[in-house]
Amino acid sequence: MKIYTLHKSQKLPISLDKAWQFLSDPKNLKTITPAYMSFDILSKIDRPLYTGQIIQYHVTPLLGIKTKWVSEITHIEEKEYFVDEQMYGPYALWHHKHFVKEIEGGVLLEDIIDYKVPLGILGQIVHPFLVQPKLEEIFKYRQEKLTELFGEFK
Repeated sequence: MKIYTLHKSQKLPISLDKAWQFLSDPKNLKTITPAYMSFDILSKIDRPLYTGQIIQYHVTPLLGIKTKWVSEITHIEEKEYFVDEQMYGPYALWHHKHFVKEIEGGVLLEDIIDYKVPLGILGQIVHPFLVQPKLEEIFKYRQEKLTELFGEFK
């Protein structure tokens, strides 16, 4: 059982309050997800994130295959971090930690994703040329979109 880790960080020139307000609103996930992934929230979202919240999506992560993804928000420390875990979806394991920290001139956003691909050894074989590059592409898009929305950190 191979567990992979993706670690990304980004500095933005915004306040901690503004960063947290944006990140803790599940509806904003669509804004920072590439359009070709056809990301749609199926759950009724009428409040910011809370521990125990279940969020259902439709998403097309790879090869044009539409799938349902169900996440649970398992931990929240307001204006510090939250964790979402996939309950059902394309990965055998998905544990995503989102950190936000105030720094001089803005905030530091940090994502740490521990994940396991499905299909055992076959999944491990395709990981380096299919799954890993796709995740890198998605998070690159996310960083570019956040910079577009909030400006570049100087």
